Amino acid sequence: MINFKLEKGYPCKCGATPVNDGVLFAFESDSDNCGIILKNKKSKNITRIPLSKEYRNGNVFSVIIKDIEYDKYLYKFYSDEKEFADPYSYTLVGNEKFGLKKDNYEIYSSIVKLDDYNKDEKPGISFENSIFYLLHVRGFTAHSSSKVENKGTFKGILEKLDYLKDLGITTLELMPCYEFEEFEKISIDNSFMVDTTDYKAENKVNYWGYKEGFYFAPKASYCATNEPVKEFKEFVKTLHKKGIEVVLQFYFPDKVKQHKIYEVLKFWLLNYNVDGFHLKGNKIPFSFIANDPLFGDTKLLYDYIPENEIYEAAFVPTKRNLSSYSDAFMYQMRKVLKGDEGTLKDLVYYTKNYPEKSACVNFITNYYGFTLNDLVSYDRKHNEDNGEKNVDGCDYNFSWNCGIEGKTKKSLVMKLRKKMMKDALFLVFSSKGTPLILAGDEICNTQNGNNNPYCQDNAVSYINWNLTAEASEMLEYTKKLIALRKSDLNAVLNREFSMLDRAHIGYPDLSYHSDEAWKADLATYNRHLGIMYSSLDKGNVTLYYLAYNFYWKEITFSLPFLPVSAKWDVVFSTGDVKEKEEEKEETKQGMKFELESRSCAVFKVTFSKDLLGNK
Repeated sequence: MINFKLEKGYPCKCGATPVNDGVLFAFESDSDNCGIILKNKKSKNITRIPLSKEYRNGNVFSVIIKDIEYDKYLYKFYSDEKEFADPYSYTLVGNEKFGLKKDNYEIYSSIVKLDDYNKDEKPGISFENSIFYLLHVRGFTAHSSSKVENKGTFKGILEKLDYLKDLGITTLELMPCYEFEEFEKISIDNSFMVDTTDYKAENKVNYWGYKEGFYFAPKASYCATNEPVKEFKEFVKTLHKKGIEVVLQFYFPDKVKQHKIYEVLKFWLLNYNVDGFHLKGNKIPFSFIANDPLFGDTKLLYDYIPENEIYEAAFVPTKRNLSSYSDAFMYQMRKVLKGDEGTLKDLVYYTKNYPEKSACVNFITNYYGFTLNDLVSYDRKHNEDNGEKNVDGCDYNFSWNCGIEGKTKKSLVMKLRKKMMKDALFLVFSSKGTPLILAGDEICNTQNGNNNPYCQDNAVSYINWNLTAEASEMLEYTKKLIALRKSDLNAVLNREFSMLDRAHIGYPDLSYHSDEAWKADLATYNRHLGIMYSSLDKGNVTLYYLAYNFYWKEITFSLPFLPVSAKWDVVFSTGDVKEKEEEKEETKQGMKFELESRSCAVFKVTFSKDLLGNK
């Protein structure tokens, strides 16, 4: 046994921190029977170092172990009969293989000296110009079809970097990638987050990771190397060089203290230079974090943004860094997509909704619930493989199987599903707000109707990269849709609308239409709508007309009248668009066109303002 020399520490920083002549250890305990457990990496010998009251300040014990060769040891803490790895450690040992554990496995903390981080330049992309892409680090490349060398890891994502750039996304949102134990006491929860506190479920794995974790450590099993700190730093730097941001999800159960939440976010911001955080939990000190100048250019996402707690009444930030991230858009747009009655008012609201002082992220699928392919293939959830008799997961998906439940080869059903998927993404990308894609939706990935695969560490949750003809078509469609959003349409959408002709061009900045131009019929039984945006730039007028038809029959629209030499062009569509040659009964009625059932289209025209006298 080695007799280590001890010295009083200082409790300003929990964890294990190398100092000039030793290592400072600090941890929380309300017991007088506590201390440090050191394990020699080579000999496996264990040394227990009890700490007396002289090392205690409040409920924090702190001590400097002098002249210790810290790279030769692992450590844990103990308090009474409980032994535990350091919740503030930067790297853990014993949890390197995802889902592969021996019955008696132990987790120790590793003593790591953080290098001075030479921060790279962040892309600094505004919410208005962002395209989010949500993925699970393991599930993104774990499938054999991914064809990457480092499957299920941060490096595996980097091997798909050219794919992501070609797709056109700007921001990766990562599901929990901090260290957590996959096997733990699991509580059945019908919501989208599964906490793990009540009882043992022997054969289940917490695949998602929404539980209390070791928040300061990158997840070792998501690393291709045995240096998680270095690998994650290089991961962020490489993405930044390609102009892609990194936003991390953090889930904090109610028992996690608010000061620790702040410490965690500050740590990842300063040590890994990430671009933002999506915060999950009921007791997030969001207003406090948002008011900290340190996070002034960091994307912060939460269920809702309490603007009145963060900003003074008359203050409007020049750059939005806060964003709401809620289900409201998803569920309302799913009802619109299906063609439910009385949904046009929701379509009007959610296509133009944008808070005054913050942003909003729009999505129609997320990790909880159906994938895009399953949204149009299943009426009901099929979670039997989860072992909970299909009672877990959300019962209300607002999905439609297009006539047949699950997989089918019927051409008419497949054609309809393909069009429905395209319309769904069109709703996301044509709405005011930041679009988000669930990874794999662009290639028709399926979870076979499982809308809550929190415990499925297998092909159900992994993205299948084998491209069918349908998947290839959907991928190309998504690329074009993202390119459309990144065109001048994006600037047109991301404005404050008055519904008045403030530019004096004869067209309001935002207007609604239907069978006839300038007459929007939002009656309960209608399922079609036209939305026109106008803008003036350098003497040129640009009009965008977005046509939505969620009816099961074709619909005839009338476009607003244009100057004599100007002509509407179809720049994007999910179905057939046929121009109808009819006599124009009113001067305000322009070209008539017929839009195929369950389809959307975009018309565009640009002309000189000088032509406005020729209407």
